[in-house]
Amino acid sequence: MYFISTRGGEKVTGAQAIVKGLADNGGLYVPEKFPVLSQEEMLSMGDMSYAQRAAFVLGKYLADDLGQDYLNEICEKAYATFTGDDPAPLVKVNGNLYVLELFHGPTCAFKDMALTVLPYLLKKSSEVTGCNDEILILTATSGDTGKAALEGFRDVPGTKVAVFYPDEGVAKMQRLQMCAQDGNNVFVAAVKGNFDDCQRAVKKMFSSAEFNETMAKKGVRLSSANSINFGRLAPQIAYYFSSYVDLLTSRQIKMGEEIDFVVPTGNFGDILAGWYAKQMGLPVRKLVCASNRNRVLADFFKKGVYDVKRNFFRTMSPSMDILISSNLERLLFEISGRNAKLTAQRMADLAEKKEYAITAKEKDVLDKEFFGGFASEDDTIEAMYETFDEFGYAMDTHTGVALAVCGQYRNTLKKDKDGEVIDETPIVVLSTANPYKFPQDVLYALSGNDVKDSFKGVKRLHLLTAMKPPKSLMELRYKPIRFKTVVDNDLEKMSALIEKFADGEIVPVPAPIK
Repeated sequence: MYFISTRGGEKVTGAQAIVKGLADNGGLYVPEKFPVLSQEEMLSMGDMSYAQRAAFVLGKYLADDLGQDYLNEICEKAYATFTGDDPAPLVKVNGNLYVLELFHGPTCAFKDMALTVLPYLLKKSSEVTGCNDEILILTATSGDTGKAALEGFRDVPGTKVAVFYPDEGVAKMQRLQMCAQDGNNVFVAAVKGNFDDCQRAVKKMFSSAEFNETMAKKGVRLSSANSINFGRLAPQIAYYFSSYVDLLTSRQIKMGEEIDFVVPTGNFGDILAGWYAKQMGLPVRKLVCASNRNRVLADFFKKGVYDVKRNFFRTMSPSMDILISSNLERLLFEISGRNAKLTAQRMADLAEKKEYAITAKEKDVLDKEFFGGFASEDDTIEAMYETFDEFGYAMDTHTGVALAVCGQYRNTLKKDKDGEVIDETPIVVLSTANPYKFPQDVLYALSGNDVKDSFKGVKRLHLLTAMKPPKSLMELRYKPIRFKTVVDNDLEKMSALIEKFADGEIVPVPAPIK
């Protein structure tokens, strides 16, 4: 299995793609061809644990380089850190509506599904490629990726991990999770800007020959924990297959019947993993792309124009407060007939003109496979309240966005003469974070009760829902803040911080002795 860049250039192996993260020309690595799972293989997954299912799917891309036995071993280790018997349980809410809970990992967000596995993938890939340099994981986050990367790579030998997050653009719990992070190989800094500013700077560091040469002289190689790295994206494909297999084994569907997925979307990695699953043979009818007020993706699916010349909003779903969705480049590459030159030109247009357009033919392809919608804050609150009030199911704000857009999508489906939807195709909504990561907003949505303190919010939300708060979040109240750096939205200053971190010149407040 080889990988190619969305912007052209030479083929690389899976191990090389994981170590490099981003291609030298700034493109993203995609598989040279999509492996396909037969119906027999999907049926065989019914007798597997989640870890076995994940290893099986990963093996289709990476077994040639890393070995199937190794993938089996690391998936068992990674998912053993999750709470409960199933790392990704499928919960039936009502009728044909299901929620796929992806927040049972160490940091209570779906990013754990991949970032508990990525350190193992990177370690083995470094060995296979003969890379003896220290790996510095450079990450931009809108909230959840940062903590999951810090926790995943904490004190992993031969690695360091640095995270940039928008100073005013993450929830209090997300900030506490990152800034109180344990470990001797970690660094966190807030940026005076939004997530797009953080991501833009990180991408420029990756693609700067001069900066990479400077790091190489220090014996350091940059890599990524963002979903621009295929090693981060690949484990996410597995839970789409797993949820389908769960529907099969519970006899909710028969093999070959199509289902829909609704995905709260920011950087487009999660929903792209679903599209990859479809290319691999998963019977998916529609992928519903749910956006918040930062509706650039919803407008793109409606009009075929990606236009970032618009206001940026801070919302109660901060992990989706993104205008430049990096992984969309991978989809553009595919719908253009894998035209690397055209993809590169569109990315150049986005950087220079702040917009690009796709052709009518490409738009037709998207219309068949995707539905794009957005939810206002009021829409989100209403969806969260109604679901809790009617079915007793509490969700975080990002899942609330998805559920609101799910309602919009359902309204497009077949109805009877009374206007009632009669389409019974199962709809799986991806739930990306534990409600306790956003306790104040969730409490307000469910009860109208407004509290200023996050931990008071946790207490009142517990009284309201009887859901048990995760221990890792409750402990944050007493953990010391180790990282207080705030940097201007300036590439030179951000690069200088990374150099100092690589040189060991940045020493955080010592972590408490356990």
